[in-house]
Amino acid sequence: MIDALLADLSKATIGATFNQFREVGPNDMPDAPAIRLANLRQYLTERDQADVLAIGEAAGYQGMRWSGIAFTSEFDLLRWGEPYRRSSRRPRPWKEPSGTIVHGVLNELGAEWRVILWNTVPTHPHLAGEPLSNRLPTHEEIAAGRIFVERLLAIVQPKALIGIGRVACAAFPAATYVRHPAQSGATAFRLGMRALLAPPS
Repeated sequence: MIDALLADLSKATIGATFNQFREVGPNDMPDAPAIRLANLRQYLTERDQADVLAIGEAAGYQGMRWSGIAFTSEFDLLRWGEPYRRSSRRPRPWKEPSGTIVHGVLNELGAEWRVILWNTVPTHPHLAGEPLSNRLPTHEEIAAGRIFVERLLAIVQPKALIGIGRVACAAFPAATYVRHPAQSGATAFRLGMRALLAPPS
């Protein structure tokens, strides 16, 4: 079912977003879409026993746009090592501030393999003519992205669903809200995740 989900994701057109699993943009390796899809498949395979699904807003230009994994940058991939690969030609790997915070908390709590990170919109919404930018996804893009989240929920059947930020929680009212780490939200995000994931003392 994961293979079918990823195959459909690689063919999807979600509004005016950039589908990093199908499209090649500036500074991409020629086989960048395949690299990103392989990264995501490996990530999900390693977390086949995960009991938490944490959903963010959309793929960002410093993170999932290049890695294929929500809240994860090329810098994170280098930390993880093979078989994860970078997909950009950039001399220095992309590093996403929000992703650094997210993985820092997961590592602190020993929850990296317990939690699957995903996005309400799994492709990259950017400003017109500015591929290295982020914008809010439209209602139509959120609706199209929801389909993939619902399919992943059916596959994983997590015990807990976390919505990181308002967009995710509006799309999935059943999710437990945690503040998004961007825009001075790091402290509140850490507190929220610790409250939900920390083992009982």
